[in-house]
Amino acid sequence: MRIFIGILFLLISLLAEGQNIGDLFKSMPSELLPGVSEGNKTMLLVDSGETTVPYALGEIKKLRQSNDYLEIKTSDIGTTQWKLLPIEKDSTIICVIKTVCANACDSHISFYTTNWEKIDNNTFLPEISQEIFFDSSKKEMENYKYGVSLQHIYPISAAFSESGSDLTLTFNYKPLLTEDQIAEIKPFLKSDTIVLKWENVSFRQ
Repeated sequence: MRIFIGILFLLISLLAEGQNIGDLFKSMPSELLPGVSEGNKTMLLVDSGETTVPYALGEIKKLRQSNDYLEIKTSDIGTTQWKLLPIEKDSTIICVIKTVCANACDSHISFYTTNWEKIDNNTFLPEISQEIFFDSSKKEMENYKYGVSLQHIYPISAAFSESGSDLTLTFNYKPLLTEDQIAEIKPFLKSDTIVLKWENVSFRQ
């Protein structure tokens, strides 16, 4: 019921016909990319990828762009992705993924209307934690709880392909664990990556 109400609201409020990611990037609130001027936004959109522009954290550079997708390098360790996701024939939402790769890559995912009003993530995204990478059928095995409960193996990065709407999640635990710890948890992992498929209502495994 909650999802139905959320989608009904979006169908009423989102009028995205004719908009592409470039239009929306230029209208984006400054707090989502602080310190980048309107002129620099335009430069990034028309640039072939060789030019960098000034930014609070150094320089930024466009990495990939299509009609519904944009990825920008925002620092030596950071990137931001913007993706238009269709929910009905003439309606879309914007998914924004900010990723920081310090000791290990970790992403923050958020959703917006095309008027840049924030939407509750629960409407479109299942709960993301390290547990989705573990094989729950092995819960009763020795050391399963140890593997799941390690406090410092949470980093999960998210990425779109340039042309697709599916979301690939990567569990970046290896840089933060010893070889012995990796050997402890590997038998309980389904995979280091999981693909969430966009089904015009939400992401699903």
